[in-house]
Amino acid sequence: MTLDVVILAAGQGTRMRSERPKVLHGLAGKPMVRHVIDTATGLGADRLHVVIGHGGEQVRESLADCTVQFAVQSEQKGTGHAVVQALEGLGEGKVLVLYGDVPLIRRDTLASLLEQVDERRMGLLTVTLADPTGYGRIKRDPEGRAVAIVEHKDASEDERAITECNTGIMAMTADQLRRWLPRLSADNAQGEYYLTDVIAMAAAEGTVIATAQPATPVEVEGVNNRLQLARLERAYQLAQAEQLMNDGVALADPARLDVRGRLRCGRDVEIDVGCMFEGDVELNDGVRVGPYCVIRDSRIGPGSVIEAHSVIDGATLEGESQIGPFARLRPGTRLARRAKVGNFVETKNASLGEGAKINHLSYVGDARLGREVNVGAGTITCNYDGANKHLTEIGDRAFIGSNTALVAPVKVGEGATVGAGSTINKDVDAGALAVARGRQISRQGWPRPVKTPGKEQ
Repeated sequence: MTLDVVILAAGQGTRMRSERPKVLHGLAGKPMVRHVIDTATGLGADRLHVVIGHGGEQVRESLADCTVQFAVQSEQKGTGHAVVQALEGLGEGKVLVLYGDVPLIRRDTLASLLEQVDERRMGLLTVTLADPTGYGRIKRDPEGRAVAIVEHKDASEDERAITECNTGIMAMTADQLRRWLPRLSADNAQGEYYLTDVIAMAAAEGTVIATAQPATPVEVEGVNNRLQLARLERAYQLAQAEQLMNDGVALADPARLDVRGRLRCGRDVEIDVGCMFEGDVELNDGVRVGPYCVIRDSRIGPGSVIEAHSVIDGATLEGESQIGPFARLRPGTRLARRAKVGNFVETKNASLGEGAKINHLSYVGDARLGREVNVGAGTITCNYDGANKHLTEIGDRAFIGSNTALVAPVKVGEGATVGAGSTINKDVDAGALAVARGRQISRQGWPRPVKTPGKEQ
């Protein structure tokens, strides 16, 4: 059978206190609805349908790169009404209904649910909660078969004592859905068309309601406010941390780690507290990351050490490099083996040869540094003329003295030396010494200015 996944994402989310649609609020660095789409894609769905309403154009724009079909729920008349909007675009196989504000549902859980669906059975995901307040309750007959869902506001006292709850996630065939949806009624406390009413319809016609439960309740928790979103963020991050530790990564504190993308680690990787990984990050064997670092879309080669409070973005380190503390490597930075970028150094679109060093307090942008180059403190590559960027090239084993300005485009030859405090705007030959600074003047017996008595300072 083919598989259609309908994702309900039309809610306003007033309790978020935001102009942004609820499903676009971020968890682990991406909108909640994208987590759901990624999970559905992992199931091998043939078609994805996203039902939008409040802020629908924002949702469309956010998902412009996703292969999804949009259905519009112009009026908020309940979950059943929302699914009706997608009915026309469904195929003839199975249909899975998910929610854009339930981001942590697992693919394996949904796959188990879908396995139970055929022409004579539908699937319903339930969860048993210690405090079921607010959830619809699962009613079962004396033989234990699920026969109906009663919403909390419509439930009697006896029904509210039931702890098995509806998650809202269900699966059925397209034929079943087309039979049941037109028969929904808004005769309830909310005046809405509940999708859950199809359970009673299925039971009445003899369709088996096969139930399944998630591994943990957090999988099916929805988000209605920022507090709930923060709780799910921590649950997600703790799961990431536990997986990393199971894979052999040493975390100083699993509660103080944020992975907002994909983090791949080799053997004997150590990560200190407060670190954040965004996009696609690879830490190879023996990498050590100090506290409070941010690493984004970068590859860190084996044996490298990233000291505290460093930011690495779009960089490649071949290995055995030392970074920081307080270093910033911007996109296009490439470090050969044993290269060093020290404290309060910023690089951008710069390549450092093997063993090259920029130890402290420098900016090196649009530059190519050879092997064993040493760049002194306070050095700047003046790469921007106000309109265009220009390249600085420094040959192998060149030595750049402190407080030097290299005005690009400029080349410093192999083995050359630039004296401290120089402003270099012409090429320096290999092996040469270049000094470009004002002459020092000394005056013997020069009277230092003194304060004038009574004059206001």
